[in-house]
This record gives sequence, C-alpha cells and structure tokens, in this order.
Amino acid sequence: MAKMAATAAKGQPYGEAGKQIAAQQAVPMGASPASSIPQGVTPGSMGGLDRMTERPSEPITAGANFGPGPNMTQSGITSTLPGYNDTIEELKVLYRMFPNDDLARLLSSLQYES
Repeated sequence: MAKMAATAAKGQPYGEAGKQIAAQQAVPMGASPASSIPQGVTPGSMGGLDRMTERPSEPITAGANFGPGPNMTQSGITSTLPGYNDTIEELKVLYRMFPNDDLARLLSSLQYES
C-alpha cells in the first residue's frame, strides 16, 4: 500500500499548516475503503455451470424447506430475505456470539415448543 503524502489546507493562520502536517505524520493513514472490501468469486472461476455435481448423493432440495434432504435450519442456512424474522435462528446467532446460560435456556425452551 502506497503511503499518502501529508497535506495541509491553504489559507490557515501562521503555524497551523505545520501542526496539521505533523498530526498527519504522527498517525498513519488507514487503508482506503476500496482496498478493505473482500473480493468475491468471479464469474466462471468455479467451473462451468453445466459441470458435473460435486455432491452426487445430496438431493437437489437439500437446504430447502421442502422435499428430501435437510431443511434450512438443519443445513445451517439463515435467510437473507427482506422481512425474515426467525427468532430462534437469531437467538442461535446471538448465543454463538455471546454464549451464556440464560440464552441457552431460552433457546432450549423455544426449540422444544416448536
């Protein structure tokens, strides 16, 4: 990553520009937002769309809430659809982030009710 040169605004009172440049040099600039964005998979990099399946024994409906195979919850898939509000799934995420006995009891009671 190239280092950005320190700059000062023009038209400042005497001595202020020097202070501004010194402050910029004292604290290094962070990465630009564009360089911190993870790069995704590029189209075609995983092979052709018509290639053979990588999971021949898995039903095509695996991960869906219908048909043979594990459903969304069993597959560990959380929906990103607008308006998705599955309380149990959200509590599971919270529990993974902040494990504690109260969330564990709440999850356990909700899972046995459904």
